[in-house]
Amino acid sequence: MKAVTWQGKGTMTVEEVPDPSIQRPDDIIVRVTSTGLCGSDLHLYDPLAPYMEAGDVVGHEPIGIVEEAGPGVSALRAGDRVVVPFNLSCGSCWMCTRGLHSQCETTQNREHGTGASLFGYSKLYGQVPGAQAEFLRVPFADSLPIKVPEGPTDDRFVFLSDVLPTAWQAVEYADLRSGDTVLVLGAGPIGDMCARIAIHRGHRVLVVDPVPERRARAASYGAEVVPLDDDALLQVQQLTRGRGADAVIDAVGMEAHGSPVAEGMSNVVGLLPDRLAQPLLQSVGVDRMAALHLAIDAVRRGGTISVVGVYGGAMDPMPVMELFDKQVQLRMGQANVRHWSDDILDLLMEPEDHLGVESFATHHLPLADAPAAYADFRDKRDGMVKVLFHP
Repeated sequence: MKAVTWQGKGTMTVEEVPDPSIQRPDDIIVRVTSTGLCGSDLHLYDPLAPYMEAGDVVGHEPIGIVEEAGPGVSALRAGDRVVVPFNLSCGSCWMCTRGLHSQCETTQNREHGTGASLFGYSKLYGQVPGAQAEFLRVPFADSLPIKVPEGPTDDRFVFLSDVLPTAWQAVEYADLRSGDTVLVLGAGPIGDMCARIAIHRGHRVLVVDPVPERRARAASYGAEVVPLDDDALLQVQQLTRGRGADAVIDAVGMEAHGSPVAEGMSNVVGLLPDRLAQPLLQSVGVDRMAALHLAIDAVRRGGTISVVGVYGGAMDPMPVMELFDKQVQLRMGQANVRHWSDDILDLLMEPEDHLGVESFATHHLPLADAPAAYADFRDKRDGMVKVLFHP
């Protein structure tokens, strides 16, 4: 089959790789019909390179058709249409039964001290073959995949794999009350969807982003937008009576390709052998902290910060005194997809496209265009916010 593979820092290629096969009785094989390019895939493209091996198949946002089911699968059969969550969760361990599917004890990566394994996401998270491919092996088939009906386009459901539950959890963690104002930092796919969900729930939403096209996209859904410049914090304070936002969602996270210092550190780490680079990446880190520091400055006293942007490695010194003095609540973590998916699916099944998912993707591309799409997405070219590949 054809699949997008990591071949080195900043190098993705489409290669012929072996087809997946049933390995356990509860496996299924899914023929992928659409699969997303995620902002966190860019971390593999650059900062997390020491945890990658040439030939790793990437991607974690698929929808497709069941081609084959193992003998232990009872909930699905060949021909069923399914969305596959990005994290591998068994659905029955202590963590999963408490709604913490991203911490699944069955697939935790104890060697690296990380949570549940992820499709297509480096040795840190299990080195599981990813979903930017023609076929995908999916374990735990009776509990992990989300069965969706035939009829609507892939775009109606594919974002159940990651974008929707990640943004949904971020808004839930923001702990918004009636009349609250939420500030969303970053209008990429996750930040954009956070804004849409919060607006759908009746909240006032401010969005900060440096890209005019992304700000315009958020504004079209009712968000009040603020350019990312030296006056951004002042503008937020002016829009919130000087108090700051009731909650701030950091949808930026680790974005080393926007900070010269962080990018330089990433380049240095990338030159080292993996056995040296891996611990250095975790202990020193290459994180760009501007978004999180802005979140701390922009949240009101007694407010909440919800961190949904992915951070990796050690972070710059945290302003703990400011967090304590402002009595800030801080919540974060990988999305527990299966904890939220049923509620989101109910919303998607309504006739009205409440969150604009059917027009959410800005680019639909063949898998062969993936190498160029990674570069364009990283550089925010051509109005690219969300890409769906069609194998």
